[in-house]
Amino acid sequence: MQKIDVKIGWSGENFSCIADDAALNGIVMATCETLEGLKKQFQESLQFHIEGCIQDGDQLPEWLINGQYNLNFILEISALLHSFDGILTRSAIARASGINEEQLEYYASGRRTPRPQQKKKIINAFHSIGRELVSV
Repeated sequence: MQKIDVKIGWSGENFSCIADDAALNGIVMATCETLEGLKKQFQESLQFHIEGCIQDGDQLPEWLINGQYNLNFILEISALLHSFDGILTRSAIARASGINEEQLEYYASGRRTPRPQQKKKIINAFHSIGRELVSV
């Protein structure tokens, strides 16, 4: 089974994603208000792309044509932060990560991209909060 990486970010007021795997013979993108809706929209866009390539006579790998692939959705920090809107406050994430709320807002908006060390702190904060919730 082949793997296609799909990067998910936050764009304005929507989640957006892109896959630019060389096997696709192009770029496939999608956008949606919800994360689950985005994943569904991307799958439909990918299928539409594959069908279009076949109709145009483009060369695609058999594994792609036959659907023998897994989609690996990778959330950028902006998408991760927005995926928990209404569930976790930026204040809670700030306390758990040690990163101030204003900086988290920059990351959530996509105006700034966290350095690897900051990204790790944010992800660890989500894990820490999750462990606390599970222990109740």
